[in-house]
Amino acid sequence: MDALNQFVQLTRPQASLDLRCLFRGPFSIPHDAQPDGQIPFHLVLAGTCAVKTSSQRLTLHPGDCILFPLGRAHTIFDPVSDADTPQRRPRDSHDGMLPLRRTRRGAADVDLLCGRFVHEPGSSTLLIRTLPDPLHVSLRDSSAFTALQAVIGLMRDESETRAPGALAIVTALSQALLTLALRVHGQREGAAPGTLTLLADARLGPSVQAMLSTPERAWTIKTLADPAAMSRATYARHFKARADMTVWDFLTRVRMTLACDQLLHTRYSVGEIAARVGYQSEAAFGKAFRQLLGMTPARYRHATIA
Repeated sequence: MDALNQFVQLTRPQASLDLRCLFRGPFSIPHDAQPDGQIPFHLVLAGTCAVKTSSQRLTLHPGDCILFPLGRAHTIFDPVSDADTPQRRPRDSHDGMLPLRRTRRGAADVDLLCGRFVHEPGSSTLLIRTLPDPLHVSLRDSSAFTALQAVIGLMRDESETRAPGALAIVTALSQALLTLALRVHGQREGAAPGTLTLLADARLGPSVQAMLSTPERAWTIKTLADPAAMSRATYARHFKARADMTVWDFLTRVRMTLACDQLLHTRYSVGEIAARVGYQSEAAFGKAFRQLLGMTPARYRHATIA
C-alpha cells in the first residue's frame, strides 16, 4: 500500500452529500464555519462561480473542487456580483436523490454538489492539518481528466434520480474524488510544503512509506537517507523543505497518527500501542502523545469513543 492510500485510510473520511445547487442569475450563499473533524467541499459540475473567505477570492470552473480542511467560513457567489451584496433567498426542494437548492427557475448557470467529509481529528492530523485552507484543486489539470469527466457525469446523473443505490454511488464517488484531489495537489508544480508535497517527492516518498510500515524501528537519519541515495545532511535539509518540519517532528507525528488509529480501532493496551509505534516505555509515549494532542492516550480513547 502506498503512503497516500495509508494516510487516507487513517483519516477514515466519510463523505456526506448535503445538497445539489442549481443557481441562475446573481447569487450569494454564505456558509458558516464548521467544527473540527468536518471538511466542507464543493464540486463544480457545470458553470463558473466564485468563492470568498476572509482573506481570499477564488474562481471555480467545471471540474474544480474546493475543500476547507479547517472548516473555514466562506461564501459562494456568481463571479459578476459582489459576495456581500444581498441576493434573492434560494428555495429548497427535493426533486431527486439530494435536496435541491435553486435561486430561480430556468436553465441553471451553475451546477454544484455540496457536502462535507467527516474525519477522525486525531488520526487525520498529519494529513489534514498540513493542507492549505481552502484547498482549491483544478481536476481539469489531472492526467485522469477524461475519466474524471465520466465520473462527474455519473455523479450528476445519479444526483438527479431516486433510483435505488443512487446515494451510495454518489457518496463512493465523492470519496474517490477526495483522494484524487489530494494526489493532484501534491503533484502540482509549486505546491506549498506539507505532507502531500513530501509524498509526491520520488526520492523522499519511500522513506515516508517505511516510517508508516515499521514505526517501531529505531530510525536514524542514516537509515532513512540511504535508500534515497542522499547524505544525512542533504536528506534532512531536503525533507524539511518538502514537509515544512524536521524529520523527527514528522516521524513523531506519524507515530502519533498510527497510535490514535489503534487507540480507537483496536483493543491493544496503551503500553502495547506504545511499543507498536516505536516507544520503549509507556511513560515516554504518553508524554509525546500529550504534547502533540493535549491529552493522555487513555483520555483520547475514552473521550473519542464516547
